[in-house]
Amino acid sequence: MTLKTGHEKPVYVRLREVIADAILAGEYADGDPLPSVRALAADQQANPLTVAKAYQGFQDEGLVVVKRGVGMFVAPGARARLRDGERDRFMTQELPQIRARMRRLGIDPSVLIQTERA
Repeated sequence: MTLKTGHEKPVYVRLREVIADAILAGEYADGDPLPSVRALAADQQANPLTVAKAYQGFQDEGLVVVKRGVGMFVAPGARARLRDGERDRFMTQELPQIRARMRRLGIDPSVLIQTERA
């Protein structure tokens, strides 16, 4: 996991993306422990309060569970819920923009499929 710099998004949003990407990539499975706030802050060179804010958002959404005195863990079903949410966001927000740009540039969608197979 690495936090990209030079973004216009707030740091806690980028941290959420880093954590979500790690869960989606299988780096953390359902039930796995997540790095402590301090460890993730050190790894990402971020303020621990900012990391705590990112984790709190996941906790509020039920994607992370806290076991007092033990740490934070990926909640059961979190990966599937994140994947479903990302798919929905892609289909409703990103894909229409991609399609519109392809039309403007005169790119036939079949070219993408051919490129993928090559």
